[in-house]
Amino acid sequence: MAKSIKLRAKSKKGIVTVKALMNHPMETGLRKDKKTGKLIAAHHIQQVTAKADDKTVLDAVWGGAISKNPYLSFKYSGGKGGSITLFWADNKGKSDSVMGKVK
Repeated sequence: MAKSIKLRAKSKKGIVTVKALMNHPMETGLRKDKKTGKLIAAHHIQQVTAKADDKTVLDAVWGGAISKNPYLSFKYSGGKGGSITLFWADNKGKSDSVMGKVK
């Protein structure tokens, strides 16, 4: 899959704020196709993991209730630079990751 994640991370006084926008359809499996009337198969992100210099700072399990193209923002302490990697995997076996620098 093409890069589906936009990531920014900024450090201020030892607290890193991470903001990420993920491009994903996030189908619940409950919506019907307007043309055919058939249910659209579930397709959503299940796992989201963030690592700062190989230390896990976020590990989340998501379901179908998350909106299309989800936005994620979180903070962690102890960061003064370095890098952060964000990874997601969905229920259809697709995944993506991106690595960015903490500014």
